[in-house]
Amino acid sequence: MANHASALKRHRQSLKRQARNRAMKTRIKNAVKAVRAAVDQKDTEAAQAAVKNATSVLDKAATKGVIHDRNAARRISRLQQAANKIEA
Repeated sequence: MANHASALKRHRQSLKRQARNRAMKTRIKNAVKAVRAAVDQKDTEAAQAAVKNATSVLDKAATKGVIHDRNAARRISRLQQAANKIEA
């Protein structure tokens, strides 16, 4: 364990960030799961609503630095493609 005040503060900050990141990643997983479930049931309205929510969650995670911007964009694109595929 660190002995300097600055190192102790850094440790406290890292624990806060770790908890925040873990919560955000859980939200991402749940949002993506909701889209996949709606797509599996072939429910177009629910799928589009879930994609909209997932887009918001992924964009926020990318903004906060939890995931990379391109990672978020790729996931959003793939979810949107899956939702569009059941409409066709």
